[in-house]
Amino acid sequence: MSVRGMLDGKAVFVTGASSGIGACAARLFAAEGAAVVLMARRADLLEGLVKEIAEAGGRATAEPGDVTRPEDVKRAVATAVESYGRLDAALNNAGWGTAGTPLHETDDTLFDQIMDVNVRGVWNCLKYEVSAMLKSGRGGSIVNTASVAGVLATGAAAPYIAAKHAVVGLTKAAADEYGQQGVRVNSLIVGSTRTELMEQALQDTPALAGPFTARSVQKRMAHPSEVAQAALWLCSDRASFVTGAGMAVDGGWTAA
Repeated sequence: MSVRGMLDGKAVFVTGASSGIGACAARLFAAEGAAVVLMARRADLLEGLVKEIAEAGGRATAEPGDVTRPEDVKRAVATAVESYGRLDAALNNAGWGTAGTPLHETDDTLFDQIMDVNVRGVWNCLKYEVSAMLKSGRGGSIVNTASVAGVLATGAAAPYIAAKHAVVGLTKAAADEYGQQGVRVNSLIVGSTRTELMEQALQDTPALAGPFTARSVQKRMAHPSEVAQAALWLCSDRASFVTGAGMAVDGGWTAA
């Protein structure tokens, strides 16, 4: 008896797919039977990931682009539909933030950049993903990567906190609006994770490791694959009655 993958036969769109959580999710989704359309700004990394997935027997298509540009997102979602017949699931993972500057000293340009990527980017993705799922008549599952900063405040990171709170709000709004049409929308409340960006930050400032690990009751950071596993479950039919939720993948940060 053959073993079916959790996403067998599904077409899935992943943003922020060139590294970190997005790249781990792309590999995992493909290994679980999905055809994946991958979007990020770094085309060379995307092409390398597509080749890696193909060599492992999976199906993947690269769509380089920027989530802050509606036309890029529209094109990528259209590619998923044209290449694989429909869009069944999406992981809106592209995001960016910084900390360390008090609110009253934060530059307006920095605020705009953080809001643009994290909020406008998710907004753009939701619009085209929901539209594709409604047109197919099959519904689907959308997962937005949020953060503990979407439910708690952390020091000197006001723009990022505002942005991730907005992601959680957009998730709830979309879940409520499209629930009866079969579209589920959830968010991941992610704690400190050892992505490439985090590893670089720790190399530059080793003292950051202590505060980041201390907030987890497990006293460690997540590996990106651990977050990807949560996204996999939410994208799959096994989470069929889960929508509008913020799933904590934070090592107990928000519990304690």
